[in-house]
Amino acid sequence: MSSAKKKVIISACILGEYCRYDGKTKEIPTVMKAFEGWEVIPFCPEAPLFGTPRERIDVVLVDGQKHILTHEGKKDVTELLRKEIESFCKAHPKADAIVLKSKSPSCGYGTTPLLDEKGKEIAKDNGIAADIFLKNYPDTPIKSENDYL
Repeated sequence: MSSAKKKVIISACILGEYCRYDGKTKEIPTVMKAFEGWEVIPFCPEAPLFGTPRERIDVVLVDGQKHILTHEGKKDVTELLRKEIESFCKAHPKADAIVLKSKSPSCGYGTTPLLDEKGKEIAKDNGIAADIFLKNYPDTPIKSENDYL
């Protein structure tokens, strides 16, 4: 029997890190309590790339494809984020659970606003990290912080 701790990837803002676009945190102690005794792997693809605070980003449908655009500047940062997230997955190839921040353009799992090119919400969808995690961790349950409130 292995004594290795189970591993959980958790959005860093839920863990209390000040990494959100607005420089704040969304700490949720019940999430940490749920994973006491686990190896916790904090995750935020935006902060290392863009700093904190930073311009907000949105998930926008452009020519039928999801793109991540800065809110005001409309700069496409999809590829930057994709590379950052893929690099994270390679560095952490195994996870027993994943908890992502709902509504986040990076981390939202079925809760992120999907906008049209005029900025109107047309659906709820996944953020870019949730989509990549589904491919890289196909057998790992993904939840949001709302499942622990």
